[in-house]
Amino acid sequence: MLDFPIDDLLDNDACLAWLERHLHPEGMRCPRCGVPERRPARRAAAFPAYRCKQCDRFYTVLTGTRFAKTRQTPAKLVLILRGIAKGEPTARLARELGLSRRQLHTLRQRVQNNLYETLPTTPMSDPVFEADELSQNAGEKGEIAPRSRRSTAAPRQ
Repeated sequence: MLDFPIDDLLDNDACLAWLERHLHPEGMRCPRCGVPERRPARRAAAFPAYRCKQCDRFYTVLTGTRFAKTRQTPAKLVLILRGIAKGEPTARLARELGLSRRQLHTLRQRVQNNLYETLPTTPMSDPVFEADELSQNAGEKGEIAPRSRRSTAAPRQ
C-alpha cells in the first residue's frame, strides 16, 4: 500500500474558501454579537484572523466550530473531513496526513458527535414512504438452490 502526503497537492487558499463556505453557510459572523462586518487582524497564520467592527472580538474561520483550537492547515482539515466521509480508518488517514493517531481520533470523535447532535429529531412529514426490500439470499424468491444428485461417499475406515 502506498501512502503519500496528499495535502501537499492541495491549495490552502481554495481549502480555506471551502471550509468557510461549509462551516459558515449563512456567511461568517462575529461569534459574540453576530455582526458580519469585520476587519483583518493578522494573515501570517494558516487561518486569517479577524476583528469584529462592532465589538472588537478576535475570531477565525474555526472559532465556534468543532475544529476550534486545532493547529492543522486548511488542506489537512479538508482531507480529514473527506476521509471521515469516505469511512477511511483512523490509522491509515493519520499515516497519510502525517498526524498522530490519537489526535486524528479526537478530531474524528468531535466531527461524529457534532453530526449525531444535529440529526433531525422530527418525524417525516409525509405519512407514506417507500422502502426497498432486502433479500439476504441471492437468487429468486421461492426457489430452492439445486442440490447435487451424487450420493454421499461412505466414510473411510
